[in-house]
Amino acid sequence: MTGSILNEVFLPFALALIMFGMGLTLTRLDFLRLWQTPKPIFVGLLGQLLLLPLLAFAICFWFKLAPPLAVGLMILAACPGGTMSNLISHLSNANLALSISLTAVCTLVCVFTTPFVVEFFLSYFADDNSPSFSLIKTSVGLILVTLVPIILGMVIRHYFSSFALKSELFFRRFSMTFMMVIIAGLLLQERDTLMDSFSQVFAACLALNLLSTIIGLVLGKVFHLSQKDAITLGIEVGIQNSTVAILIAISLLNTPSYALSAGVYGLTMYIGAALLALYAKYTDKDKSLEEVNVEA
Repeated sequence: MTGSILNEVFLPFALALIMFGMGLTLTRLDFLRLWQTPKPIFVGLLGQLLLLPLLAFAICFWFKLAPPLAVGLMILAACPGGTMSNLISHLSNANLALSISLTAVCTLVCVFTTPFVVEFFLSYFADDNSPSFSLIKTSVGLILVTLVPIILGMVIRHYFSSFALKSELFFRRFSMTFMMVIIAGLLLQERDTLMDSFSQVFAACLALNLLSTIIGLVLGKVFHLSQKDAITLGIEVGIQNSTVAILIAISLLNTPSYALSAGVYGLTMYIGAALLALYAKYTDKDKSLEEVNVEA
């Protein structure tokens, strides 16, 4: 995990490949929805870009996280869900179109906002012990490994749609496999730190996942969105891109200990999604029973 070739070449390339696969699933319509149905998109952005970092910041203090874990949690909170949230939305029978559109818009926005979030919280938590950080280098790095591959994938989707559709399953499996491998390697390398603070960081990551999922769901209710849209927001706000967070920590900051929170979160983030899926199934069942009773 610490080899320069692995950190500076393989990890960014693998992430770029994942983002390319994400681009293959996107069309111009996914961005046009911002103008056609802006309300759920803006509500989702409110949850992801503002409320989620504030929640993560509060959790860092509540659990009294050590500086590396706190910085890692804040980096994670600045990284949107990616294709994993889209897959979970599909499995949960949520609004997949909204999920894809929100992921696409938030990913593009976060390419420019994430470096500022990282810079602020790095100076806040790490203080004098923080690694050297270049706002320009981080921004350019994120553009190269996220924005450029996404745009390239969208271009190929537009001109070679049959290839893009056939490739979706491969890139989805690659994304899942790569994330599991990188998390396993990270946890193995940082096992001493993990053993000393596992209960603390696990509880913090679980709290972030569950509470952010609830925030997304509540936002949908507060802004009078449909049940399906509210569940989608719960998934989108509750699922973060651990792979991007790990890339920032290892490749751009060269500090693997900052990636530990993202690694543990990669194991806990499915809990909130699973509970939300059960909630969606339960509410759909109640709605169906209500409709049957009305017809009777």
